[in-house]
Amino acid sequence: MHERARQIIARYPEGRSRSALLPLLHLVQSEQGYVSPEGIAFCAEILGITKAQVGAVATFYTMYKRKPTGDWLVSVCTNTMCGVLGGDKAYETLRDYLGVDHDETTADGKITLEHAECLAACDYAPVMTVNYEFFDQITEDSALTLVKQLQNGERPQPTRGTRLCTLKEMAVQLAGFADDRGDDVIADGPAGEPTLAGNRLAERFSIAVPGFDPETPIGKKDEAPAPKPAETMPKAASDAKPAGDSPMPQKDAVKEAKA
Repeated sequence: MHERARQIIARYPEGRSRSALLPLLHLVQSEQGYVSPEGIAFCAEILGITKAQVGAVATFYTMYKRKPTGDWLVSVCTNTMCGVLGGDKAYETLRDYLGVDHDETTADGKITLEHAECLAACDYAPVMTVNYEFFDQITEDSALTLVKQLQNGERPQPTRGTRLCTLKEMAVQLAGFADDRGDDVIADGPAGEPTLAGNRLAERFSIAVPGFDPETPIGKKDEAPAPKPAETMPKAASDAKPAGDSPMPQKDAVKEAKA
């Protein structure tokens, strides 16, 4: 772990090693399945900051677990869109079946259940994830079947994304290291239909986000990169959308697509 920690820190410019804290916390979690007090002390020592500073970050982000977590982190979205479409019922079904509630782990230490406030996949609602891999448009029955497969040692294929790996294995990847399982676990097939529908509408109405050059060098604190000429920047998304009570052709397009 020390060697991998040094590799992570080496990714950042001199004097900016503190930026390595987030992947270092994932590295710690890949060892113990959660961010332990020892892990916090390790990050503080290797970065030359205080344990309080590390703890402040570790307690802010929900992906960093503060107590032992199972191999399979099952997250069911219960926010508004997913909740009303069946997420609430799916969560209740899993809670009753597993005998655990939010942020609790089964007695065998294999499955941790949590309800998520939003998994950013409203167009596929209701959704749940297992170690952050998506299972779309779930029902009470499909969610229960999925959990039973995990209990039986199976690794069901997510709707979108790569094949399942354990939470510790996932934490290694989140720390910035390649998946050791090779190319045979990479997901096949195109993006889902809701994603493609949104992309088609964006292309039809010339909606684009502001440009960004990934090759822009990281400058020093007292330096700022020179702004690009305005004519080279694509139009912001907000500028391409009608405002106020003006006509909204996007809505007409959606109606056409449904028809």
